[in-house]
Amino acid sequence: MSKIKVKQVKSGIKKPQNQKRTLEALGLRKIGQVVEHEATPSILGMVNKVKHLVSTEEA
Repeated sequence: MSKIKVKQVKSGIKKPQNQKRTLEALGLRKIGQVVEHEATPSILGMVNKVKHLVSTEEA
């Protein structure tokens, strides 16, 4: 399975609660933080939900 790197580029402040929880579920807490996940459908769905707050690249 391929891996993706997810980097938080915008703040979750003043965003809906479900988007804040999605960032937290991805393991993102600060702007500039990078986490690596397996590219499963559930992870890709979470990334898609907050795509305006994060950037992605293949690892």
